[in-house]
Amino acid sequence: MPPDAARRSDRSRLAVLTAALELVEELGYAKLTVEAVAARAGVGKQTIYRWWPTKGTLLFDAFVELRAAGRDVRPRGELGDDLKLELREAIAELVERRFDQVCRMLVHEARTDLVTLLLTPRRVVLEQRLAEAGRAGEIRSDVDVPTAAELLLGPVYQRWLLRTGPLTGAFSDTVVDLTLRALRA
Repeated sequence: MPPDAARRSDRSRLAVLTAALELVEELGYAKLTVEAVAARAGVGKQTIYRWWPTKGTLLFDAFVELRAAGRDVRPRGELGDDLKLELREAIAELVERRFDQVCRMLVHEARTDLVTLLLTPRRVVLEQRLAEAGRAGEIRSDVDVPTAAELLLGPVYQRWLLRTGPLTGAFSDTVVDLTLRALRA
């Protein structure tokens, strides 16, 4: 029986996405080449160009597709602890070389639409948790939830983008504590 072409394509696609993330972490965006990705993935360059017109689109797809698979839903705890955990995870993601390389490349290319797509899942989780807190009376009922989520994430993303100081858990915990003072009933 001949090999299933669809299965082979899925296997090749996953190999290319994985190779792209590994190589951007090892080499950085500037030194990453489609030739290197093809060699590591065991596919031809033409296969990559058939699916992705640029290394930027390849990295974007790799990051979105492979990162999305690892996101867990966890039980809820105390509001401050949940928010601190989420911001600490945001920081861990931002300082991860592959994320940093992909996002900085997208920012450099003025692809804020793609940066927004990469950052949206984190904001959505915060909005959901804050909405639950509003229904439970943990924060004021008049809180604008999307704005409150941006109030939490904004300082973290600004510090990452502008490199104005270290991205640490202590920093993000302070952001949560200050924000909750403003949001609590």
